[in-house]
Amino acid sequence: MRYALATLLLACAMSAVRAQVETPRPPIPLDARQEAQYKALLPELRCLVCQNESLADSQAPLAADLRYEIRGLIAKGASDADVKRYLVARYGEFVLYRPRLETRTLLLWSGPFLLLLAACAGVLSYARRRARAAAPPPVDEGALRRLLEERDR
Repeated sequence: MRYALATLLLACAMSAVRAQVETPRPPIPLDARQEAQYKALLPELRCLVCQNESLADSQAPLAADLRYEIRGLIAKGASDADVKRYLVARYGEFVLYRPRLETRTLLLWSGPFLLLLAACAGVLSYARRRARAAAPPPVDEGALRRLLEERDR
């Protein structure tokens, strides 16, 4: 009896979850200007699940939810800045492919340049060491004269 009751409860719970997951959402209509805004904005936003894909390219369920939410915001008249501000407040700067230049993100923006400078310094240092190692030692003029004089005797 316990197993039958547990199975019945499990089946009810699974059907409730399935109904919640599979319930289609009503489409959010956008006019031509809003649709263009929507399509231009999606490539600028990062999928939080895939991390290397934009929201426009990602097939993750969370990306689909975010796309739907962004459509709703744009339909209500939100600008690109409003949508980005909303997403950053909710998910952090990581959601933007190009984070804003602030004190917190200064290392993020300057990091590639610092790495390039460090690589150039390393290459120059290596080249100087190689040049010093390949150069012959300086010739002692006095020792060379004595050696030549001994040979000529």
